Amino acid sequence: MSESKIRIVHLYISPAHNFFEHHGQPAGDNPTLEVEEVRCVARSGIEGDRFFNFKEDYKGQITFFASEVYDRLRRDLGVDAAPSVFRRNAITRGVDLNTLIGKKFEIQGVQFEGVAECKPCYWMDTAFAPGAEAAMQGYGGLRARILTDGVLRVDKP
Repeated sequence: MSESKIRIVHLYISPAHNFFEHHGQPAGDNPTLEVEEVRCVARSGIEGDRFFNFKEDYKGQITFFASEVYDRLRRDLGVDAAPSVFRRNAITRGVDLNTLIGKKFEIQGVQFEGVAECKPCYWMDTAFAPGAEAAMQGYGGLRARILTDGVLRVDKP
């Protein structure tokens, strides 16, 4: 996949979990921080993010979410929440993320391997809007491994 086709429109990190491992408990209130760049570390994750060095060969060292899906959800569900509520690291434009599952790809000189869909869970109905989990089925984003060190930056319009 040519890196010129994939644009980064937002980047986020969060130092701790709000939903992961919170089943049956209230969501956490850890901030999702919007940043202009993130440092990707091969086989480890994103420096400063809650999944950095989470476990060996973790399939979600970085997560991607399509801005096109975000736009559709906002329109269909009538909600104007920020894309940070999905707690994905990189909001992209210009690629169907599902086509990257099982493939190696590059963005801004950093190489990744698409591993699996980042499946939506019931928390999406709380974080974004009722009905979000169902509306996101098959479009929850992409979990990927980081194959090379590098820096991702938000693309300027």
